[in-house]
Amino acid sequence: MASWSGVVRGVVLGAGVVVLVSACNSGGESKGNTNSASATPTIAADVPAGFDACKDLPQALIQSEKLKNKGADTTDRPGGMKWRGCIWVQSDGYAGTIDTTNITLAMVRANKDFTVDEELTVAGRAALTSHVTGQDPHADCVINVEMTSGSLEISINNPPSAKLTASQHSCEIAKRLAEQIVPAIPATL
Repeated sequence: MASWSGVVRGVVLGAGVVVLVSACNSGGESKGNTNSASATPTIAADVPAGFDACKDLPQALIQSEKLKNKGADTTDRPGGMKWRGCIWVQSDGYAGTIDTTNITLAMVRANKDFTVDEELTVAGRAALTSHVTGQDPHADCVINVEMTSGSLEISINNPPSAKLTASQHSCEIAKRLAEQIVPAIPATL
């Protein structure tokens, strides 16, 4: 079975060009001339710098959630899409990736392979939860929280077999984590 991040990245890979074109055509983030029919959408060259999703998580969060760092999550995809962070697991519970990415909220909204579940604000920043269309959002959910030139992305996989957390909705887990992580992100990011 593929991990949530693998599924997300696979869908993004397959739809990467569509995402970028859709973002441009739907009023999403584009640095081009808005009056030009040939405006080219851009993606930041790298993920937002200044917050390390492997080292900068609040210790209180790691302890309260009983998270264990299972290693780096470093992914580069065609079109310049990047993720930098770590894989975190809770024994007998959920697993997830916590990354900074150069994927913007507008790009997530524009991707027809994703269903946006909720638009919200986390610690003063715009955010949204989503899942791959056709998948069960109770088990698999992503929250993207706005950062300059990208977002903080928390992908949660909470299968029905997770003894400690199966009764929890994956989006609620993602939001709970985001509420504790986002205040640790420098305001300039």
